[in-house]
Amino acid sequence: MKTQRASHQKQPEPTARLLSPRNPEDLQGEMQQVEFAIARRAYELFEARGHEHGHDWEDWFRAESELLRPVSVTMSESEDRISVHANVLGFEDKELKVSIEPRRITILGEKELSATKTAGAKTPPIASDPGQILHVIDLATEVTAENAVVEWQAGLLKFELPKAGKAKIQTAATAA
Repeated sequence: MKTQRASHQKQPEPTARLLSPRNPEDLQGEMQQVEFAIARRAYELFEARGHEHGHDWEDWFRAESELLRPVSVTMSESEDRISVHANVLGFEDKELKVSIEPRRITILGEKELSATKTAGAKTPPIASDPGQILHVIDLATEVTAENAVVEWQAGLLKFELPKAGKAKIQTAATAA
């Protein structure tokens, strides 16, 4: 009797896509809309409690948890660069906007929600899964945004950020 071997085909690597960082001022309006939505929801929670004071932070954090998807971040640092990985699972590259400032990264994402069809009727998207990201990452070291590389691959944002001081030293050494 012949033994059949299961042929294991190697799955192709998910395609990596480069993202172009946006000007931080360009994201301000969109960030404000998200912050206003959080404030509105926090106020609704305050009203639902009968206008009882003393729970403002609790209301704010609950509103954030209802409206924003959490983002886990890991960072590593070498002599000349900072690497940041942010888990944005469930978001496609076209749903994300990023900006890089000398000491800060901002990630803004909005999921394109689509209603699913069941037997001719539309079912609204599940409300328990927040469809937005607003995450600010503070950096301990100044970086140069112009030479940064931002890559999205299968729900992971990867930032390679050259340190500002190292970029100046390298530029001066090349000019000499």
